[in-house]
Amino acid sequence: MSSESPKNNTEDTRQEKREEKQRKEKARIKKHGKGLGQIYKDAIEKRKKE
Repeated sequence: MSSESPKNNTEDTRQEKREEKQRKEKARIKKHGKGLGQIYKDAIEKRKKE
């Protein structure tokens, strides 16, 4: 029984790290998307003026 406990703790830790990594990556992608959208928007407005 005691040999299963550390294994479960390791798996839980791995799962937590994986979930945290996914959350960070998802947040980073959203930020990138917002900035990229703004760049395109600015480019379109600039072309309209010309």
